[in-house]
Amino acid sequence: MTPFAHALIRWFTANARPLPWRATYDPYHVWLAEVMVQQTQMDRVVPYFTRFVCQIPHIPALAAAPEALVLKLWEGLGYYRRAHHLMACARVLCQDFGGELPRHPQLLRRLPGIGPYVAAAIASIAYNQDVPVVDANVLRVVARLRAIRAPITAADTRQTVETFCREHLPPGQARLFNQGLMELGALVCTPRHPRCEDCPMAPQCRAAQDGTTQDLPVRPPRPQVIRITMATGLIWHQGRVLVQRRRLDDVWGGLWEFPGGVVEAGERPEAAVCREIAEETGLTVEAPRLLGVFRHSYMQYRVTLHAFTVHLVSDPNHLALTEAETARWATWDEVRALPFPAGHRKLVQALSRKQAHPHRD
Repeated sequence: MTPFAHALIRWFTANARPLPWRATYDPYHVWLAEVMVQQTQMDRVVPYFTRFVCQIPHIPALAAAPEALVLKLWEGLGYYRRAHHLMACARVLCQDFGGELPRHPQLLRRLPGIGPYVAAAIASIAYNQDVPVVDANVLRVVARLRAIRAPITAADTRQTVETFCREHLPPGQARLFNQGLMELGALVCTPRHPRCEDCPMAPQCRAAQDGTTQDLPVRPPRPQVIRITMATGLIWHQGRVLVQRRRLDDVWGGLWEFPGGVVEAGERPEAAVCREIAEETGLTVEAPRLLGVFRHSYMQYRVTLHAFTVHLVSDPNHLALTEAETARWATWDEVRALPFPAGHRKLVQALSRKQAHPHRD
């Protein structure tokens, strides 16, 4: 074991967060956690993980779970394609692997939704295989340790980092070594204001010695922020509201929403909601009344959603969907049980808190 690996493992053993999947390192738990934590902060993942495994405790249960349940448990984590891949992978595992995750990265990478990173994480953390794991935290830690000035997204940079990890990974200690590097990046060698005074690697960190930690790693320019204004409408009929389910190949595929769409340039949200409902459902509505304005972000997009309740003019039986996979007239209790994308979820939560869900038949 190199001095670097020894110091890292000793630090991790003393400072590791008590995350629930670390209690047993069950492969299913490790897999689920690693998929959830992609694009999401670790601390935010913990309650989602706990709820998920309480209702879906193992791979066969995931393979058999209704899609609506899985998406509802995933609601709020975003990037819902991950949840669809989990379900698809669980079915393959039950069909071809006896309901268990294989041990080797080569087999893991053949499974739906499991790429090189997740395969390496499962192999090393769940099964303690001698495989390095390189995530954003590891890239940042090693870039500072080695003072790597090439862009962090470059293939050569990742290869350099992976080579460093392989050189220091002690046989039989991959679980501790890999988690130690990731934990160090999460808790100490943070993107901004790294705590070099608390870092066990500071004496051998070139960036710390040179005073360049704030300059590393070298990142590409951030994508330009795109702002979108949308309008959606609650259409009530006989105590039920119309909801529609997005196509699986669409953004937020499989989630439910109220009809609506993008407000065009120069258009008022009140006009947009009536136009979009007509285009998406074939129904005619009028007299939109504002329920609230809800904002959310995903990737480089900043969305402002104007939500209305509208009065249905045409026959509700003349529903003709053009953008959704299916639709239904649902009670409010049924609505609250459905999975929604962020803006619509905020709308449902706000109306539920106020016990408002107004309707005009």
